[in-house]
Amino acid sequence: MLRTVFRWAWRALLLTLIALLLIQFWFVAHIGYWANHDPDVTAFMQSRLEKLRVKAPKATLKHQWVPYNRISIHLKRAMVAAEDAKFLDHEGFDWEAIQKAYEKNLKKGKVVAGGSTISQQLAKNLFLSGERSWWRKAQEAAITVMIETILTKRRIFEIYLNVIEWGDGVFGAEAASRHHFGTSAANLTAEQAARLAAMVPSPRRYGPGSETAYLQRRTEIIQRRMNSALVP
Repeated sequence: MLRTVFRWAWRALLLTLIALLLIQFWFVAHIGYWANHDPDVTAFMQSRLEKLRVKAPKATLKHQWVPYNRISIHLKRAMVAAEDAKFLDHEGFDWEAIQKAYEKNLKKGKVVAGGSTISQQLAKNLFLSGERSWWRKAQEAAITVMIETILTKRRIFEIYLNVIEWGDGVFGAEAASRHHFGTSAANLTAEQAARLAAMVPSPRRYGPGSETAYLQRRTEIIQRRMNSALVP
C-alpha cells in the first residue's frame, strides 16, 4: 500500500515538473518570437479589456504600436529617470532598489513602494495577472531573466513603451500621447514626457488635463533628472 502511494506521489511530482517546464518553454518561445515581431496584445491588456467590457460590452482599448525611432527621446529619458535609472547597467534586477523598497515597506507595515525594473514590469505586463502571490513573483523573476537573455535592451524598452498602461483602456506611448496631449509620441515635449512618466504608477487616476500637486511635483522631479538618463 505504502509503495503504491509513493509511486503515485512520484508520478504526480514528475507530471507537475514536466508541466512547469512546458510552461517555461512556452514563455521562451513567445519572447523569442517577439524579438522580431510586435506583440498584438498582452495579458494585462486583455485583463483590462475584460474588466471594461463588464460595464461596456463594446469597449475597446486605445493602442497603436509605433517603432522605437518614432518615440520622443524626451519620453525615453523620462521613463528611465522615473522608473529604472540603472536600466542599461543591470541584468533585470536592481537589488539596491529592491532593498530600499523592502525597508520602506517594513517601516510602513504595508506595501507602499516597489523596486521593479523596466524588465520586471514588462514581464508582468506581457504574461501575468495582477494578483499578488509568491508564485507570481517567482514566475515574474523567471520571465525577467528570459527577457534579459533573449532580447536586447533597446527591444525591451521598445516593447515596454508600446504596451504599458497610461489611462483607463489606454496603452502605449502613441495612444497615451494622443489621449493626454493630442499629439504623437514623436512630438512630445520634455514637460509632456515627464508628466506621462509621472502618471505611470497610477495611470487610471489621471485623465487628459488632470492636475494635482503630487503630479506637478513628480513631473518637475523627473524633468530635472532627464538630462542624465541614459537610454538604449
